[in-house]
Amino acid sequence: MEINAKARDPREHVNEEPRNDLGDLMTGFFGMTGFMTLVFFGMVIVKFVFLD
Repeated sequence: MEINAKARDPREHVNEEPRNDLGDLMTGFFGMTGFMTLVFFGMVIVKFVFLD
């Protein structure tokens, strides 16, 4: 009796897209840092304009 089964190695990751994880991390980190810096300086300007 012959079994016609094809086993795949789970380490192949056939459905996984190639990604640049470090690049994604750096983009997110510096993007968020830049956004928060803009928010900070925007709030400083708002403080000086409306509270003087």
